[in-house]
Order: sequence, then C-alpha cells, then structure tokens
Amino acid sequence: MRTGIIETYRQYLPDFADPAAPIVSLCEGNTPLIAAPRLAPLLGLPKNFRLFIKFEGMNPTGSFKDRGMTAAVSLAKRKGMQVVMCASTGNTSAAAAAYASRAEMKTVVILPRGEVALGKLSQALIHGAKVLAIGGNFDDALTLVREICAEYPIELVNSVNPVRIEGQKTAAFEIVDALGDAPDFHALPVGNAGNITAYWRGYREFADAGKATRRPRMLGFQAAGSAPLVLGYPIEKPDTIATAIRIGKPASWTQAIAARDDSQGLIHSVTDAQILDAYALVARTEGVFAEPACAAPLAGIRKLAEADYFAPFADREYTVTATLTGHGLKDPDRAVKTVTSGIVEVDGERGAILREIGF
Repeated sequence: MRTGIIETYRQYLPDFADPAAPIVSLCEGNTPLIAAPRLAPLLGLPKNFRLFIKFEGMNPTGSFKDRGMTAAVSLAKRKGMQVVMCASTGNTSAAAAAYASRAEMKTVVILPRGEVALGKLSQALIHGAKVLAIGGNFDDALTLVREICAEYPIELVNSVNPVRIEGQKTAAFEIVDALGDAPDFHALPVGNAGNITAYWRGYREFADAGKATRRPRMLGFQAAGSAPLVLGYPIEKPDTIATAIRIGKPASWTQAIAARDDSQGLIHSVTDAQILDAYALVARTEGVFAEPACAAPLAGIRKLAEADYFAPFADREYTVTATLTGHGLKDPDRAVKTVTSGIVEVDGERGAILREIGF
C-alpha cells in the first residue's frame, strides 16, 4: 500500500519521530522522475548531459505544496488547532483546504483579488475553505495572515511555517533514491522561495547521511516581471503570466540566497515569452502538462545553455533535474490561449476527416 512522505522518511523528519503521532496524509509524494531525452537537446544541453523531470503535478492536489501541507496540518492537529490559514497564489490554498478537510479542520484563505487561476481556486472552494479576496498582492495577503495568526489560535500554513520546508525537502530524498545519487544540477522555479530552500536542505541532509556522494548546484529561476531575488530588492507590483511565482517579496529570501551561494548555483530570470515557449515544448516533446510557472526552470536551462554555462562540464556524464511544481490542469485557460491551432470543425464524413489529417 502506498504511504505518504512522513511514513516513508520519518527518520529524517524530527518533528515526526514518534510513530504514535497523528499524521494527516493523502499519500502525497512518490512523484515520477521522468527522463527527458527529447527535450534535453532542444534546450541546448550538451550530449553528455541527462535531463530528468521531477513532476510534482502528480501529488494529490496537483502540486508540490502537498509535501509541506501534510507536515503542517499534521502538526497543527497534534497541537489541537481547529483552523488553518494561508495567503496564496493558488496552490497553497488548494493543498491547505484538502488536508484541513481530511483533518476535520477549517481553512481560511486570503488571496489577491483577480490574481489566482480558477483551476486552483475551485479546489479550495470544493474542499470547503473560506476564501477571502483582498485588494493588493500576495505579499499584502501574507502580511495580514501573519498578523492574524500571531494573535489568534489559528495555524499559519504558509512556507514561513518551518515544518512546511521539512515536508518539501523529501522531494530531494526521492530524487537521490531514484538516481542512486544526487544530480549535478537542480533547476526549479522560485516564487516565495521555500522550495529551493527545502531541496537544498534535503540534498545536504542526504549527503551528510551518506546517501549521496555529492550536492547539486541549485539553479533557481524567477519570471522577469517578478524577480526580486535577481534584482536584489522587493517588487511592489510583480507582473507575470506565471501566477504561481508572482511574488514580489519572497518569505524565504535569505534562505534562498544561502542555497544559491552554498551550492555554487545561481538565481536568474526568464521572460514570460521564454516561459510559455518552454511550457508548450515540454508538453509536446515529453507528454508532461505542467502549469506555466513550472516551465521557468526549463526556459532557464535553455538560457544558460545558450550562454555556454554548461560547456565547461565536459569531462563526464552530468545529470540535471528540473522540478515542475504543478499540473497544467491548474490553469487550463492558459493552455488554450497558448496553442496556435485549436479545434477544427469539419463535415461529419470520412473524406473530410482524412483530408484534414493528411491522408
């Protein structure tokens, strides 16, 4: 029987060392690590590089947030809390609402009005969350959530809650277990910056435990219109089609910079056009339908390859993993807007169909 991440990696999760502690799980984790041999050369990777996609869209609510949420809600349940609260650009609200409903708890979501994809919002609503839309951006929403949770018996389940990072680090464990070692490079999108923090922690801990012989260079990518870590200052009005990373003041700013520097990696930006191109490319070449923000690391890999970043690494075979953080069904409207050919209407007879498909 499939188990969730806490059962699988309990020995590396100090908050859950006690096997009698209650766990709120939807059997998250164990997401596929997909070889991407067709995509790799199209992104410009050298022939001695292997590319793998860690597709977190296969988690129960369709994103990586489930890893942290099983930990956060489990701990909240143990503490006797009855209500959880989060600010969200979409995925956090979906995960919080699902896990809280599983735990017989209430969920309150604060989100920026008009800024969340309907696919994500519908998830929070169907799970019974109280969703409150405010004027302002994600950072304004998070400020309100932090203030309220500090004064009332409500559990904050954003990634500023440290146990969220503990849950999310398990994705790095899974990659090491699947490959037999850590990759040489790990690319991922950066929004609130909790995930790059979590992956780096996971890789470090598995290396320290003797489960991996190396630690990867962490390659983080932000959208150009929402790139505070790249620019070095907060963005008051972040702007990008990649709603999941439309965040102007990342909560894990300091930790993300540390992950970048400690791993000898980088955090760069890519344009919306580059993101959308990579978004369509991975779907058409590898059959992976991810939400737009997920394509940022793929666009980033291509940008680095064009700048010959990988050229010096020619002495052996190298492995790059890229985390695609959420499923494309989170934002189906974007897919429809992105494709150049839509539905073609034809007469309902055999000849018309054969002509249309080239036979």
